[in-house]
Amino acid sequence: FEMSSIRYKTAAFKLSCFHGPCHQRRMCRVRMFLLCLCILLGMALTLGLVLSANETNRQENISVRVPDLNNDKLTHRPSKPTAAQVKRLVSQVNWGRLWYAHLKPLLIERNPGSRGSLAVQRHISSLLDSLSAGWSVEIDSFNSETPRGPINFSNILAVLDPMAPRRLLLACHYDTKIIGPLDQKQVFLGATDSAVSCAMMLELVTALDIHLKKLKQQSAQVTLQLVFFDGEEAFEERSPTDSLYGSRHLADYMSQVPHPPASEHTTLLHAIDLFVLLDLIGAPSPTFVNHFENTARWFERLISAEKRLHNLGLLSSYSTEQTYFKKDIIMAPVEDDHTPFLQRGVPVLHIIATPFPSYLHSVEDTADKVHSDTVENLTKVLVVFLAEYLGL
Repeated sequence: FEMSSIRYKTAAFKLSCFHGPCHQRRMCRVRMFLLCLCILLGMALTLGLVLSANETNRQENISVRVPDLNNDKLTHRPSKPTAAQVKRLVSQVNWGRLWYAHLKPLLIERNPGSRGSLAVQRHISSLLDSLSAGWSVEIDSFNSETPRGPINFSNILAVLDPMAPRRLLLACHYDTKIIGPLDQKQVFLGATDSAVSCAMMLELVTALDIHLKKLKQQSAQVTLQLVFFDGEEAFEERSPTDSLYGSRHLADYMSQVPHPPASEHTTLLHAIDLFVLLDLIGAPSPTFVNHFENTARWFERLISAEKRLHNLGLLSSYSTEQTYFKKDIIMAPVEDDHTPFLQRGVPVLHIIATPFPSYLHSVEDTADKVHSDTVENLTKVLVVFLAEYLGL
């Protein structure tokens, strides 16, 4: 009887554990586990929603920057390289390379549509293609009516990063003027007008090649564009229809190309932060003045760069009594390849020697008129200017 009683009590205890306190403890653990699981799922869902909202906001912020291209160029601030950085940058400028590799092949007749023009196009394109920065080079060819019949013109365009939102545009013209009637045409080489400017541009991007490559890899907001215009010179008398063939064509084209692609409100013209045009460079002791008030702060960066290089002892055959860039001299604007862009609202910095060289548009504009120290010094000033603007 006692054994039966013990078995009964044991069975009763097991039954009470199943339906009593032991079972309740297990149920509590299950409920607690499910509650924690629900909390974790809720937290994960909340985190996912927050991240998704942040990504949406980031994309919206990127999209709203497109209409701000005009504001961005107005608020752009240059970098401030140290003295050591300036010395390293200008040490890459090589006069021998500028003269022999860049300038010499340009000192031929370069009339639009001629064999000389084609040779120059190949020279510039092949040199840009050889650089490590990875330029996108294009020959922009078009036909236009002239006083001497239809002529084929070819602008040379090079962009470091075509997808960058904004561009600093550096330009010159490479064509030469036809002097005299066709049957008595004189040989015009146009050293200062404007082979030297073209050679300087080629030396600038060669000297800064490594830095420009890094800039492109960083997907910077501002990239560099080079333009070598054809057809700047008039065939007869300079007029709105007989001159600036290449720049008129390109300004019209860029005004019709949406940028960024598929944009409904901005074009490639809006992408131009600043249009810097070089012309009539090469003679000794040139004077450059600012022609436009809205780009005065960038002209002052040229003045500052010149002074800084002088103070660092990095300019040759240089006297502060004959500085290149002068702030307090006012001269009227000069019609040049910037004009079609200026008329469309593009900010312009016109670096043209004034007064003009005495041998302008004459057969005396040859290599012997080129003052090597002046050209090298000006190239160094522009190296500093580009480095500051682009943040190299």
